[in-house]
Amino acid sequence: MQVIQVSDRPASQRFYAVAGRLLFIESFDRRLDDLIARLFAGWQLAPVASIEREPDIRINFFCDDARQQIPEGLNQFEIADGGRCYTDGEDYYLSLGNLLMHLQNGRPVRVDLWLSELPDPVDSMFARATSFAVCAGLRRFGLFELHSAGVVHPRSGKGLLIIGPSGSGKSTLALRLAMAAWPYLSDDELLLSSVNGEVEARGFRTFFAVREELSSPSRTCFEPDVVLGSGRRTSASTGALVFISLNGEQKSELNRLTQAEAMARLLRSCPWATYDTGVAGAYLELLSRLARQTNAFDLFAGRDLLAPSYASQLLSHSVSLD
Repeated sequence: MQVIQVSDRPASQRFYAVAGRLLFIESFDRRLDDLIARLFAGWQLAPVASIEREPDIRINFFCDDARQQIPEGLNQFEIADGGRCYTDGEDYYLSLGNLLMHLQNGRPVRVDLWLSELPDPVDSMFARATSFAVCAGLRRFGLFELHSAGVVHPRSGKGLLIIGPSGSGKSTLALRLAMAAWPYLSDDELLLSSVNGEVEARGFRTFFAVREELSSPSRTCFEPDVVLGSGRRTSASTGALVFISLNGEQKSELNRLTQAEAMARLLRSCPWATYDTGVAGAYLELLSRLARQTNAFDLFAGRDLLAPSYASQLLSHSVSLD
């Protein structure tokens, strides 16, 4: 058994596994330990009690420490949520609010995350930055994130990915399908990978965050397998893509997309496919394969999707998953 050398006496160390990759998570501030544990408990990562090899990804958390300085002369660009990325084409820095992330390619891939102050337990920015850190590491091993809900057709076993920005109705539609006996992957974020020549999707977050009404600002968080007895799947081969938006009408509208249109929408949904230049080629190839592999649709969601079983009937009859 190999021993991982750790400097400066970290306050806590945890190991997780996902899709055959081993993550080593350590915090250098005891106050962060509970926050990190609760955050990772909501993701579909398997805790590992002991290890017999070097991890693939090592993520270090620091709080109230002097942040590393971002080198001058790097290419830089803005990202969502007011963040800014700096890169030399391989390693990169991500500045997001009072957080700074630095990814260094290597074996293992190393990601350092600095916080200027202890985050609030419900701080969404801390969760967002930590998700960035995990996904940045996983991208180096062919696991690419997609902001999407995912469910599985109950007869064919093919995955249906529901893609759209926050507030577009992804979680609400995924919940309606889960209530109609569609097993689910996730309501918000998926990891895509190539398996035997096909694009496979696996869930990243275990819980759903759902609005009671499509236009409501508040969300209720719960795990469907616990509350509703809905079946959770670890992964599924993808069969269809639905790009969802709200139309504010009673009746929904579903329109077929060409492969080129589906690819254009995927690129808008996956900014890291171009931001993260070190893995951009592999990311773009995976998205191209996904567009070729699936039937794709625009769904302009109306209030009729809230009626019992209507969403399941509409999509089962229209998206050709059988």
